[in-house]
Amino acid sequence: MDIRAIVLAAMGGAALPIQVGINTTLARHGAGAVWAAMVSFGVGTVGLAVFFAASQTELPGREQLSAAPWWVWLGGLLGAFYVAVSVWSAPRIGAALMFALVVGGQMLMSTILDHHGALGMPEHPVTLARCLGILLIVAGVVLVQR
Repeated sequence: MDIRAIVLAAMGGAALPIQVGINTTLARHGAGAVWAAMVSFGVGTVGLAVFFAASQTELPGREQLSAAPWWVWLGGLLGAFYVAVSVWSAPRIGAALMFALVVGGQMLMSTILDHHGALGMPEHPVTLARCLGILLIVAGVVLVQR
């Protein structure tokens, strides 16, 4: 198992509640959740452009990009949806419940994608242990809400 991937994934997860708090504050001082998400993506795009330029990675060619399935271009829309929804919902239901629901939704969809090997994921069939894990997450969501 790649320990770097595990550590970076955990750090990415830890960054999400901080990002939601920052973006929620930005939304209060600006024009709402969609505006805050747009600013967040704009700042993120600039940051990624600087990182990309510093990495001296070559841009992909037209042939390489045209070989990709059409749906690969939807990732940014899903990211924008997530950021806007989290900024809108966190002040209404709290960060803990929002993230419990986010994790529950992620686990359910991840299990479905893994089971079918969809969207380029390796195939991992649904097992009793995975189903029990999802049920425990749902129980956790209920407990966090109470």
